[in-house]
This record gives sequence, structure tokens and C-alpha cells, in this order.
Amino acid sequence: MTMQAGAAPTMAAQKPPAQVSATLGGEKQGMAERITLGLFIAVPFLALLAAVPVAWGWGLGWTDVAIATVMYFVSCHGITVGYHRYFTHGSFKAARPLRIAMAVAGSLAVEGPLVRWVADHRKHHRFSDKEGDPHSPWRYGESVPALVKGLFWAHMGWLFDEEQTPQHKYAPDLIADPAIRRVSRLFWLWTALSLLIPPVVGGLVAMSWQGALSAFFWGSLVRIALLHHVTWSINSICHAVGERPFKSRDRSGNVWWLAVLSCGESWHNLHHADPTSARHGVLRGQVDSSARLIRWFERAGWATDVRWPGAERIDARRAV
Repeated sequence: MTMQAGAAPTMAAQKPPAQVSATLGGEKQGMAERITLGLFIAVPFLALLAAVPVAWGWGLGWTDVAIATVMYFVSCHGITVGYHRYFTHGSFKAARPLRIAMAVAGSLAVEGPLVRWVADHRKHHRFSDKEGDPHSPWRYGESVPALVKGLFWAHMGWLFDEEQTPQHKYAPDLIADPAIRRVSRLFWLWTALSLLIPPVVGGLVAMSWQGALSAFFWGSLVRIALLHHVTWSINSICHAVGERPFKSRDRSGNVWWLAVLSCGESWHNLHHADPTSARHGVLRGQVDSSARLIRWFERAGWATDVRWPGAERIDARRAV
């Protein structure tokens, strides 16, 4: 099956050809891949730990703040609007240029190739907080030691699991789209651009190597690490604590203090109660910048058939 331009993704699709499945549907993670993954997690994380002393001793310029902020929210919304609400759940239909742009923007977050990310998340929803969930914090039980272990697993431990989600099973619609398949395969290129754009811009603005190095530290390493841990907190923290005003078959909760940095993803209880909803923050005062961006796309004519949750739909999902 080949997806038509602008069509929203769907879980139902024909199994792709064998050669495509062999390339994108692997179920084992090799040692080299795990070592590379470890480096891409550890190096930005060390930069995040060094951020406070570096800012105190070396300084943090407004150029660095601007570059890091722009890169953070471009890549964050690429994940939340693109990878998550569009490609995973089909919350709206998108014009072809927007579809490709969202795929690339999400790749700049350096959270993995698009097809793999979507497959993992669809599997998570199928087995949420039950056996088979790739990253439930309740994996080891409900005692305090078990939950501590489970939180680490849900946050980042699962990324190193040798067993990988079969992509041909959970994301056949994306594999069947040649353009999206190509974007996913070029993840190495988007990673390189994500790392290089900040120092190039910072160096040109400051016209110095010091400006480039500072922008690389803040706009590349610190920004990527912060976004990684905010995203992973949705898997760990938002499935362990938080308010649950809506009915869901798992333990997803709303964590308000993550709302801005997660671009609205931490209103996680509503998301699991209504996965295809284009808005996650549906109650008064719940900031959801991803929903706002989708609204702008809709007004521009780039997004159609947006699944906005009406009052009746929201009330039907409220917890008794």
C-alpha cells in the first residue's frame, strides 16, 4: 500500500515487501548500535550537568539563549506535533510539504529514526502499563525499590533493550511511504545537522570560534540533553504520578510542571484517555503549545480534518 499525499497515518496497512521489512523491521539491537546510543545519551547529559558551572564561570550570552531556545522548540514540536500527534496517532491530515517538514523537525530532536519512534510508541499504547509495554515504570512491581528500578527503565533503560519493536508490524504505513522511509533512513544526516546548525549560526553571529564553541555547548549538547530527559519523563514520571481526571486503562497522569518544556505532552492522562485528540491540555489553564501550532497549521490550510476534542467528547472521558 502506498499512502496518498496528505493522508493521515493509520495502524491498518498491508505488510510491506520483504526487503523493506528486512531493512526497517529488525527486532534485534546490535552492540555497536547500543554503544553509539550510549554516547549520544551520555555526552549531552554530561554537558547538561556542566551547564550551571559553565554559565557561572564562562557566561551564557543572549545569542546562545536564542539559538538554544529556537532549536529546542523546533525539535520539540517536531516530536510532539510530528512524530507523536500526526505520524503515530493521526490527529490530523497534513499537506505533503508539512508532512516532510515535521518528519525532519522531529529528527532534529535526536530521539531516533521516525519509523522506529512511531513503532515503539504505538506498541506502548497497545500494552500501556501492562506486559508488552516497552517502557512502563511498573515493569518490576509496585514496591518502592521496584518502582525506582522501573522509573529508570521507563526513563532510559528501555532504549538499550536488545529486543526491538517490529517496525513492519507497528508502522507499516510509514514503511510503505518512500519519502518518509527515506527521511527515517537519513537520521544520521538530521543528527549531524542538529549538532552543526547551532555552532555555525553562533560562529557567524560572533564571527569567532569561541562563539561557535559556546553555541555548540548550549544550542547542541545542552539543548539535546534537556529535550531528551523531558521527553523521557513523559514515559517515566507521567506514568507514575500526576492527576488523573480522565478514564484510561493505565496509570497515565497529568504533570503540570512539565507542560511548557514538553510542549503540552505532560497532560498525559487525557492523551491516554483519547489518543487521537489533537489537544492534550483540554482543561482550563492547561498550556499546550503543540495544539496551538496545529491550530495555526489548520488556519493556514496546511492541516485538515483535525480531531479537536469537543465538550461532549471531553465529558464522556471524565473519571467518575
